[in-house]
Amino acid sequence: MNKNIFVKGIIISVASITLLMSLTACGAASASASDSANKIKAEKQESLKSLAATAKKEGKVVSVGMPDDWADWKDTWSGITTKYGIQHNDTDMSSAEEISKFTAEANNPTADIGDVGAMFAPIAVEKGVTQPYKTSYWDQVPSWAKDKDGNWMVAYQGTMSFITDTKLVSNAPKTWKDVEKGNYKVSVGDVTKAASSQNVVLSAAYAFGGSEKNIEPAIDFFAKLAKEGRLLTNDSNAANLEKGEVQVGVLWDFNALALRDKLGKDSFTVTIPNDGAVVSGYSTIINKYAPDPAAAKLAREYIFSDAGQINLARGYARPIRSNVKLPADVKAKTLPTSDYKNAKPVKDTTAWTQTMQNLPQLWQEKVLIYVK
Repeated sequence: MNKNIFVKGIIISVASITLLMSLTACGAASASASDSANKIKAEKQESLKSLAATAKKEGKVVSVGMPDDWADWKDTWSGITTKYGIQHNDTDMSSAEEISKFTAEANNPTADIGDVGAMFAPIAVEKGVTQPYKTSYWDQVPSWAKDKDGNWMVAYQGTMSFITDTKLVSNAPKTWKDVEKGNYKVSVGDVTKAASSQNVVLSAAYAFGGSEKNIEPAIDFFAKLAKEGRLLTNDSNAANLEKGEVQVGVLWDFNALALRDKLGKDSFTVTIPNDGAVVSGYSTIINKYAPDPAAAKLAREYIFSDAGQINLARGYARPIRSNVKLPADVKAKTLPTSDYKNAKPVKDTTAWTQTMQNLPQLWQEKVLIYVK
């Protein structure tokens, strides 16, 4: 069968016509997809403009657990104020306290947004004190780091570390077993309330053969320190470190590194315990009863933007968005990647969530009773 067609004296093959039609169809489909993407982008931009306008009318955003010296929140709040003209104030508190505040103030709310440990975020949802908001960077956040409905989103990660006052401790610990053999005092913060302190316990549990389900090895370890008069429950903050009240503190690396650089590398050193170091994240939660809901949502939007993620990295935290290009000076602040080779995330989140709920009472009954 002849598959050629004569058109104005030119022979054109049927195959050529078919190919031309196919290319035309593909081009149309591509154009249609592009138009659709542009439409979605335009709608998102318009939605953000509307959100920003409403937030400006509210005029303020009130946060809890997001102080200036934690993961460089200072620059994030400054950026929001500069860009949108929204004023900000914060009251520092633990993850548990934040959720309790949202619950207690349901009829007379004062806070708009909080920052809680990743394991506390589902608890906040369970308590019914959150409201959903998916930022325009939603697709760039890993599925494990966000609630499917947008009730919480992990913005940054940290790893448990030791900060050591080298003026008081000649050999800075590199493992939990070093701590056990030492003769110095160790500060772990408030295990009954703070997510960071509870992750200290899990880190020690890993080091001594425990797990998310079994933290008894860590409880025994800290009880031993308490009996020896070596366990402190005060915070490893700048004031306590400067006064020499904390010889070795256990806290997130982004806090420890910030303190080291503030107080002086000649006097303080930061190490990642290579026998037990938890990697975990912190999530923003927007108060269901927020008096300034638009400002809270806009704050979350900014936190996940390139500028917001770089601010967190400038505060030594690891941004959740892996496609953000960090400035060279920010990269230079971090510890070598090799220091983190044995650090690990929580494997059994369900078990750890359950353990966390029982930990405060267990800590009081088996550890705090020995604190001198």
